[in-house]
Amino acid sequence: CLNVVDGLVGYPKDIEKRLRSELPFMATENIMMDAVKRGGNRQELHERIRVLSQEAGANVKDCGLSNNLIELIAADPAFSMLSREELTAHLEPARYIGRCPQQVEDFLAHDVQPVLERYAAALQGKETELKV
Repeated sequence: CLNVVDGLVGYPKDIEKRLRSELPFMATENIMMDAVKRGGNRQELHERIRVLSQEAGANVKDCGLSNNLIELIAADPAFSMLSREELTAHLEPARYIGRCPQQVEDFLAHDVQPVLERYAAALQGKETELKV
């Protein structure tokens, strides 16, 4: 295990770039619900998001372009009740993590720490570094 993780580095900017490329897809349900609250037809908006998501996905996967889903939604008349600022507000990562911080803390305390304690003798004198 130590050989696998020793020197492992997670690059925050790479992680953020990947996350931001997926956020528009994650935000579509919230965008649709905001539009419905302002009088939009849920079925029609769902269909527009499906079509626009496929277009944005093709741009990313087939053309190597950035995810332009928010731009596509902003330009679509079906979503005219939402401003560009309202659409981009849905791209805040913290809106989509739920209980993740607490779950990680619980996992570390209840699952990882007991294993580290059980194998403390075997790990003594061995050091590794993990950067995220």
